[in-house]
Amino acid sequence: MDQKLLLNVINSTQINANSVASVLELLYKEESSIPFIARYRKEKTGGMDEVQIQKIQEAAELHLETEKRREYILKAIEKMEKLTPALKKQIEAATDLKVLEDIYAPYKSKRKTKATIAKEAGLEPLADKILEFTGSIEELEKLATEKFLNPEMKIKTLDDAINGASDIIIEKFALDIEIKDFLRQRYWAEAKLVSEKKKDAESISDWQKYKDYFEFSQNIKTLTDPKNSHRFMAIRRGVAAKVLKVTIEFDEEIAVSAISKKYFDNSNLSYYEHLIKCAGKAHRIYIHPSLDLEIKSEVKKSSDEEAINVFGINLRNLLLQPYLGAKAVMGVDPGVRTGCKIVVVDSTGKLLFDTVVYPHPPQNDKDHAAGVLKLLIEKFGVEYIAVGNGTFGRESYAFIRDYIKKGYPKKLELSLISESGASIYSTSEIARSEFPDKDPTVRGAVSIARRFQDPLAELVKIDPKSIGVGQYQHDVNQIKLKKSLSQVVESCVNYVGVDLNTASAPLLSYVSGVGPKVAENIVKYREQKGAFENRKDLLNVSRFSDKVFEQAAGFLRIYNGAQPLDSTFIHPEAYEVIEKWVQSIGKNVEDLVGDDELISQLEKDGNLKKELGEFTHKDIASSLKAPSQDPRTAFEASEFRDDVMEITDLKAGSWYPGIVTNITQFGAFVDIGIKENGLLHISQIADKFVENALNELTVGQKLKVRVLEVDLERKRISLSCKKEEAGYVDRSQPTSSSKKKGSNRSHRAPDKLRNNAF
Repeated sequence: MDQKLLLNVINSTQINANSVASVLELLYKEESSIPFIARYRKEKTGGMDEVQIQKIQEAAELHLETEKRREYILKAIEKMEKLTPALKKQIEAATDLKVLEDIYAPYKSKRKTKATIAKEAGLEPLADKILEFTGSIEELEKLATEKFLNPEMKIKTLDDAINGASDIIIEKFALDIEIKDFLRQRYWAEAKLVSEKKKDAESISDWQKYKDYFEFSQNIKTLTDPKNSHRFMAIRRGVAAKVLKVTIEFDEEIAVSAISKKYFDNSNLSYYEHLIKCAGKAHRIYIHPSLDLEIKSEVKKSSDEEAINVFGINLRNLLLQPYLGAKAVMGVDPGVRTGCKIVVVDSTGKLLFDTVVYPHPPQNDKDHAAGVLKLLIEKFGVEYIAVGNGTFGRESYAFIRDYIKKGYPKKLELSLISESGASIYSTSEIARSEFPDKDPTVRGAVSIARRFQDPLAELVKIDPKSIGVGQYQHDVNQIKLKKSLSQVVESCVNYVGVDLNTASAPLLSYVSGVGPKVAENIVKYREQKGAFENRKDLLNVSRFSDKVFEQAAGFLRIYNGAQPLDSTFIHPEAYEVIEKWVQSIGKNVEDLVGDDELISQLEKDGNLKKELGEFTHKDIASSLKAPSQDPRTAFEASEFRDDVMEITDLKAGSWYPGIVTNITQFGAFVDIGIKENGLLHISQIADKFVENALNELTVGQKLKVRVLEVDLERKRISLSCKKEEAGYVDRSQPTSSSKKKGSNRSHRAPDKLRNNAF
């Protein structure tokens, strides 16, 4: 174990040394995944969750990146033959990347600077003299004229000599690591970011979109607060659109004072006023542009991290929505001119039938459409219908409700489903391989039906950026975004577990240790050999090594197989111990699963706990007691108002049931049953002060919201959860006529386990 790495990670994370050492060994020596470590190596880590393990991994990666850069800098300066023992010691003592880059800065440039040329002309002694000379100016200038003129190096006059020496002094000030680090701290504490409208901004379309930032100024320190980070993202977008210009403002006198205090803290110096000007120039030309760029980069980085973090939380809640399960579903992709695409999928998501009906104008053939849907419902035993919420989604929903559902009042469940990303999936390579002979619109309808059955299993096939949560996802660091969202998807898949005999290759690819190629091999093996009977059969799959088996087996479930424990989260490495235990009391493993009395006996066995370890023993008992190994909650319908079909139906002051679809730093977007989502600003979330919307809301949560304002021109809706100041009136209940119709929706309340799932 690299002791420097270990100490660095311990110091940066403030996590127990033994736990850090164990996690680092599991990550880098044993090459274990984070979900595997969190679930199956609790004895080694002390029961750490995924968040803590990921924190250790990030600290380790930063350390390794810093060490790699340190090694490069040392070799680069050594190659220049400028690596002195003192410089080497300084580089080795540097604690982070910023300091390393400050040290390396003078050696980076391949071109000669004015100061370099002046030094070659022999003016460095004159520069030193100017910094300390207290005699008369005439005396110093006489010295400069007699000793430092060098026509061959273009130092022909006194001014040439003084200017050249000044260039050396300015560079000396600018490259001083202590000065720059001091100013860096002052910048972060006192500098302001200022944005203004560019002169030609009005020539850009949608320029008024950024009017909030035409005269904007905010302290850098407060701008980096997570709740304000969206402002910088909006400003950057305005800069990219060529509407805004941005500067960092800082009092130059602070920089001049810091430089003078260190280098010429004596007003009796002959060139004191000149040195003041040199200090100002060093700050203005070198230090300020460098810190300006650094601060903007750091604010961008922190804003990216916050946006990615919010995106990840929203994505996690979306993926872990309660699920319908193995039921036949009819999927409806609404359309007007091209008709509504209708599909039926069986309980495993297999496409059984597809067609098109035209219940809307111009055809308006409602009777034929209703007849087709009724026939399909009867033929395939459909009890659930998922309608996409895109264009004409509400109209299609109303048509099915009014013409179809009333004929099946007890057994038919009708739900609106988010279409976000369905069109992306429909033209993807995954969709083409699944349905090579089907139109993209049919594939989209299948996606709508399947995500009603199991949101997680279907949404993993779509780029997370395209599924309707997050903000500024196209503006943030794409490499970090992809990595973070992949980790979220991987965490969710392994948290829920996967049915080995029904899972698609995209879903299997996120299982700990598997990956895309092995996932494809699992599906091919299943197609050729039939369903897996035992987890051990996985070792017969191409490229499914012992190491992959160790990492993946516990997350891959087999129902009704040869080994009852294969249907649980219990890892095969614990099977032998469990089997010996049940045999010792004259029972079989088959007797253990689902037998509360036997499980209770196992749970109380102190010797077994000692042999397995406290955490593992507890997890095994929990797995055996679970009626379903899927930790998500079951599907639960929710209602929208039937008298609201479009934005013009909304009334200010009225209350409406809604579903949270997205959460940002400044509030949440809420679906109230029409095409446009309303904005629930953070100041309107509750009667109390809310600092972070994520602490109050989750994606998929049901709310009652009051319409504050409707902007028909811009199609914007302002919402509130606050009670009206003068008398609270709940107008969310539908009228007596609409009560008879009813309205069901597939959105569900959030699972309490989600926030603790890591």
